[in-house]
Amino acid sequence: MELEDRYSRQVLFQGIGPDGQRKLAASAVAIVGCGATGSALASLLARAGVGAICIIDRDYVEPSNLQRQCLFDEADAAESIPKAIAAARRIAAFNSQVVIEPRVADLIPSNIGELLQGSQLILDGTDNFETRYLINDYAVKNSVPWVYTAAVGSYGATLNILPGQTACLACIFPEPPQGSVETCETAGILNSVASLAASIAATEALKLLVGTDNHPRRTLFSFDVWSNQRAEIAADKPRPGCRACAEHDFIHLAGEGRPHITLCGRNSVHIHERHRPLDFAEMSQRLKPHGTVRHTDFVLKFWHEPYEMTLFPDGRAIIKGTTDTAIARSLYARYIGS
Repeated sequence: MELEDRYSRQVLFQGIGPDGQRKLAASAVAIVGCGATGSALASLLARAGVGAICIIDRDYVEPSNLQRQCLFDEADAAESIPKAIAAARRIAAFNSQVVIEPRVADLIPSNIGELLQGSQLILDGTDNFETRYLINDYAVKNSVPWVYTAAVGSYGATLNILPGQTACLACIFPEPPQGSVETCETAGILNSVASLAASIAATEALKLLVGTDNHPRRTLFSFDVWSNQRAEIAADKPRPGCRACAEHDFIHLAGEGRPHITLCGRNSVHIHERHRPLDFAEMSQRLKPHGTVRHTDFVLKFWHEPYEMTLFPDGRAIIKGTTDTAIARSLYARYIGS
């Protein structure tokens, strides 16, 4: 397929044109998280002709994802395919000219430099502030623009962060939200709000990649698609005294470890404190006397009622059936090792 045919309607748009399309083809971006917003971002940017996309995600596809995560199907859920792998396969089917680098990994201080190296723009498809603060530290320190995106219930928000020019995430949110914070698991989520948030963020990404200096939004834009409310908060200048922007105190980037994280949309705990390559064939034989086991090249699933454990080749695990980190760690130590 000729490029002129594939992108003809986009090239006709004055804001992009032939020069902008060439810039998109030469661009490299990273999408951290490939859930509802991340999968929509990956689809939109790949269809728009962004040349190289690194998709970083620690999770696998399950049936409850299919309501809102646009790059996956029932076969992916049945096989528990890692989201980054499933997304890369689907993108290759509709745009083989885009280079997709799937990385099945948890973004943490020790690997963020390697995973994000070479990306000129970072897009947020995550579901927690801890990872967002880590991205923000990396982006501010290395002067890499990034786009914050969030969606839960019927609420969505986006913010362009241009280090040295606009407010960063720590400017707007010096501390993470306190108290009871809604998640997809407690409040649910409409697929429409995730798609809208991703569409707005993808448009901002296109502006930044083609070099449209005057048009990237410089506000925190939030909206509720159910109540029809919207708001904007000025974010055009860094906040004086900001830990990241002003003081260059990158506490999240310097962290040696991170606590276990309860994942959006399931009663589970993510174990990522140990990095140990696993032999799935050997592990399957060890676990068979204790429950049901099956594995692919990408994940090993182990069921020991009332728990379900999903192991990744790097030793990470998602333990479903509890939100108690002590129980999750005990199960991991008992069946995988300490």
